[in-house]
Amino acid sequence: MTKAAIYLFITTIFLIAAQVIVFNHVCLFGVAVPFIFLYTILRLPVNLSLEWTFTISFALGLTIDIFSDTQGMCALACTMLAALRRPVLRLYFSRDDELTDAYPSISSLGFDVYFKYTVTLTLIFCALIFIIESLDVYTFGTIILRIGASTVLTVALLLGIDCLLHRNNETRT
Repeated sequence: MTKAAIYLFITTIFLIAAQVIVFNHVCLFGVAVPFIFLYTILRLPVNLSLEWTFTISFALGLTIDIFSDTQGMCALACTMLAALRRPVLRLYFSRDDELTDAYPSISSLGFDVYFKYTVTLTLIFCALIFIIESLDVYTFGTIILRIGASTVLTVALLLGIDCLLHRNNETRT
């Protein structure tokens, strides 16, 4: 295993613990829920095979489901992110030659591309989670509000995490 893979594994364990212990109990204004464990899926190497990406994403979602009692919603949404991660990244970053060895981050993609990549995948995840969760419990406006507020909160936290971790990880990779 490379140093970057070990570092991502340790970060994933920390993010799962933080999500389960702290962030599952946060709901700002009754609508915004942060999903910081998504950082792991966003940060997976682009050259990782699709099978491993699906496996890691599903296992991450299932782990969150087990500790959060969400009956497979996170596993489904994380698996969908695994399927859409590479096409979304290619939508915003078309230079394949520079993308093959990259762990997506602010410094490797640039802020604009990484921000669009993060917002798109987080929006997809939040939409899936809240649409699956609602099933006629909420009104359409409430679902849209929850999706938007959770996306904004999660993206802000993910960008902060990337800035903190990548700055400290600069010499390790």
